[in-house]
Amino acid sequence: MAWFLLFLAGLFECGWAIGLKYTDGFTKPMPTIFTVISMVISVVLLGLAVKTLPIGTAYAIWTGIGTVGTVLLGIWLLGDPATASRLACIALIVAGIAGLKLTA
Repeated sequence: MAWFLLFLAGLFECGWAIGLKYTDGFTKPMPTIFTVISMVISVVLLGLAVKTLPIGTAYAIWTGIGTVGTVLLGIWLLGDPATASRLACIALIVAGIAGLKLTA
């Protein structure tokens, strides 16, 4: 269950990271509200996950999921560049996440 909560926490991290782009510097109320709610949910889920998972592993995986998801959503939604070097770096992060999961 802790791993599932950690995965959800990472997804909500993607949500708030992408949401920041839509808040326009926190001047748009609705995107700001959704972004803040995503932030809170993400941290609460992380807090629940670290009750049983090692903090270093959980934090690294949480940020890794958030990083990979945010980069991919940035490419898909915002037209960020999808260069070979960026995608290779994302693959390295995914490999690190998998390695941490396998050794935890």
